[in-house]
Amino acid sequence: MDRDAYRNCCSLVKIPRPSYEQFWSSHFVDYIDKDLNYSKFFKKYLLPNHPCMFSRRFTEDWKCRKQWVSEEGKPNFQKLLQEFDETPVPVANCNAKEYNANPKQVMPFKEFIHYWKEYIKNGHSSPKGCLYLKDWHMARDYPEHNVYSTPVFFSSDWLNEYWDTLEVDDYRFVYMGPKGSWTPFHADVFRSYSWSANICGRKKWLLYPPGQEEFLRDTHGNLPYDVTSAELRDRSLFPRSEEACQPLEIIQEAGEIIFVPSGWHHQVYNLEDTISINHNWLNGCNVDIMWQFLQSELSSVQKEIDEWRNTMDSWHQHCQVIMKACSGINYAEFASFLKILAEHRMSVLNACSSGNSSDYPRHLSETLTTLGPYHAAFDLQRVAHIIECLLCNEDFKRLDHSTLTLQPETMLQQIRDTIQSTRGQHLLYQE
Repeated sequence: MDRDAYRNCCSLVKIPRPSYEQFWSSHFVDYIDKDLNYSKFFKKYLLPNHPCMFSRRFTEDWKCRKQWVSEEGKPNFQKLLQEFDETPVPVANCNAKEYNANPKQVMPFKEFIHYWKEYIKNGHSSPKGCLYLKDWHMARDYPEHNVYSTPVFFSSDWLNEYWDTLEVDDYRFVYMGPKGSWTPFHADVFRSYSWSANICGRKKWLLYPPGQEEFLRDTHGNLPYDVTSAELRDRSLFPRSEEACQPLEIIQEAGEIIFVPSGWHHQVYNLEDTISINHNWLNGCNVDIMWQFLQSELSSVQKEIDEWRNTMDSWHQHCQVIMKACSGINYAEFASFLKILAEHRMSVLNACSSGNSSDYPRHLSETLTTLGPYHAAFDLQRVAHIIECLLCNEDFKRLDHSTLTLQPETMLQQIRDTIQSTRGQHLLYQE
């Protein structure tokens, strides 16, 4: 991040997001084929939460674009089998519905490839249904492979930074699916951003701007499984569906990367046999959207078990337990998430002050150096804003703060002291 970008957003308390009205009647997103610096991407797409597509030139140096793809542009099954063979992988059945998703099973990689080859031979059909390898943590399972690199535009990634620090999980995935495989209507985990790169094949994306999904709910408040279903035209089932705008329909070619912003609900189809790499990620530009989502998730849990509120002394604690089981995170873990992110960035700015880069978290040194001290300071200001929101939240106040890794008032003061110190040494220029 450069100085001008920092200066323009350093005083922001609430991220201003212009209306998405321009996308209600448009079928186009910006196509980026030329060099774009990070600060321009930050200001034009991250802050306003707008989608875009990057051309294949941004992936042309990736090893997987060469090693996983045949000369005909198809998946190179022989090479893939050499690399992954017996590896257990998660596979969804696109022809089956379980709640609002496809049920998954785990099978050896070679078994999925055998199925895929037979599926192609049979004219893209199988009595087993249409199977789709998805949400495979390939980068975590094979860290030495280095078959792709995260573009700098997506490198301010708090979500994976947090999980890498804990060495527990990540949100970096490989998807492999035959022609006709698809992903039902959804928005991404924690309302994160996502980026998705086609290694080979083509996808069709249907994207709805934030807020439009409200018109697509049925009479019970549920979102559709398939947003193209004829059921949506039934006013007795989906009374407001006609008020929704038409989705952005985007065709993604081999090598291209799509940026899907926070809260944009979408449905995705593989138009050909396709391999893609997908990351979910969060940063200072959309952490407020994550916080709004968490409040909404807790509110839903509280409504579900409201009848037991007066019969349980630990009702609020039970709500947090259920929330974590349903959403993957609760308020205590969110506070831990903010603490770790803040500590890393304070290390960056303190290292800039001392000139000693050995203070950096080792696994983040390259990323944090590339993004620079202005980005670290912006991040800290965003963390501070969310901590202030936590301190005003009645449900957060009810937590047992003695058990939290984050002591909010202490962390707020440390953040303010760090930023003030670096400004005082002219590391962060401000007029």
